[in-house]
Amino acid sequence: RRCGAGTIRRRQVARCVPPTAREMAAIDAMPDVMALRSSMGEAFSTTLSMIVVSELGDKTFFIAALLAMRHDRRAVLLGSAGALVLMTALSVALGVALPALLPREYTHWAAVALFVYFGGKLVSEAVGMFRKGEGLGPSEELNEVEQSLKEGGKDDDAKVGRSFRSIAVQALTLTFLAEWGDRSQLSTIALAAAKDPIGVMLGGSLGHCCCTTLAVLGGKYLATNISERVVVGAGGGLFLLFAMHGVIAGTSG
Repeated sequence: RRCGAGTIRRRQVARCVPPTAREMAAIDAMPDVMALRSSMGEAFSTTLSMIVVSELGDKTFFIAALLAMRHDRRAVLLGSAGALVLMTALSVALGVALPALLPREYTHWAAVALFVYFGGKLVSEAVGMFRKGEGLGPSEELNEVEQSLKEGGKDDDAKVGRSFRSIAVQALTLTFLAEWGDRSQLSTIALAAAKDPIGVMLGGSLGHCCCTTLAVLGGKYLATNISERVVVGAGGGLFLLFAMHGVIAGTSG
């Protein structure tokens, strides 16, 4: 079917109409949106992997595992995961505040230095365990946490049917105090100062929830069957990879 002259003219006019200001603004903003997504995704994946490697076999992992063996698992999961998400939020808030006090360049290289320190320390501990033939079994922290829980809960057997709320509060308190000043908290602060804070918050929260769920469901079995030196070595290697990435990417990453 042939088109009339009027139809062709209308189509030509439609094709030649320039984009509106709103459309131009959307086009100009596309690179920024893509960069934001990339930055958030990188922060999310980096924090998630850091938390998973750091928290497996950590004191908070053992607390959740041992409490879940004695009390309602749902209450333990709620209290432990809630404490770790709260700690992540506080750490991210501190990380966001740091660039306001120090230039971004300083916070970036401070994060790199922190990763180098933790990575080198963990790798050195793993190498020492291999040389001495140690670390084949569970971490010594498992026995420490188990003993402290026994001493703190001698009267638990005399209590009949502890409430869901009291168990959750106990798990939240113990986990929060154990996590304060831990290397995962310091690393989260450093990541939030150097990378996208939303990605750090989401990745850290998901990583903590995954580790806590794993601890509640089968942490005691995993804790007694995972080699401590393998976990320590893997964590050290991951921290060093983060430091290497920070050096290569520079302050623009």
